[in-house]
Amino acid sequence: MDLLAALGAHRLLAIVRGSSPDAALATVLALAEEGVPLIEVSLTTAGAFGVIAAARTALGPDAPLGAGTVLTAADAEGAHRAGAAFVVTPALGEGVTAAKEAGLPVLAGVMTPTDVVAARRMGADALKLFPAAQAGGPGYLRALRAPFPDAPFVPVGGIDAPAAREYLAAGALAVGVGSPLVGDAADGGDLGALRLRARDFRAVAARREAAR
Repeated sequence: MDLLAALGAHRLLAIVRGSSPDAALATVLALAEEGVPLIEVSLTTAGAFGVIAAARTALGPDAPLGAGTVLTAADAEGAHRAGAAFVVTPALGEGVTAAKEAGLPVLAGVMTPTDVVAARRMGADALKLFPAAQAGGPGYLRALRAPFPDAPFVPVGGIDAPAAREYLAAGALAVGVGSPLVGDAADGGDLGALRLRARDFRAVAARREAAR
């Protein structure tokens, strides 16, 4: 999978994290049906590997489905076996190196300039700026892009639809969105409301504005 191309094309990465495997799977499928195909199932989800495997079967071999919160080599190996096409980490560590060794592209968690340099040395395909809101929001992204203008940043953390628009306008390759998009759907909540939110975020991601 070409993770950079997928992030640039879709500009929205949905993050599914929930307490019910069945609800998490239903959430993944609903997002895909609503045109949000780039989806990460966090390994903090109940039965996460089973959810990824079932979603892979339902969505087919080419769906851009990934595993998130990959911390260890065992996490990366389990994600690979379950059918994840990419992995997402909250930080730099063995989850990154093990995923790369398995041939999986990695969206690696960074916060500081030092992290950015280290992630690139480790072979990260894209950089998850996390937690973005707490780090300083779109203004912090602009500051990081000054020394790293070509770095593929994907802000994650506390991003609602208006914030997503700001990050994308500030030069983010894509945004990663969890609870502001998924809500309680992955815990057995309202899938109808999820679908409406998905349409709102899709509309934001579809807008193309020059970075400022």
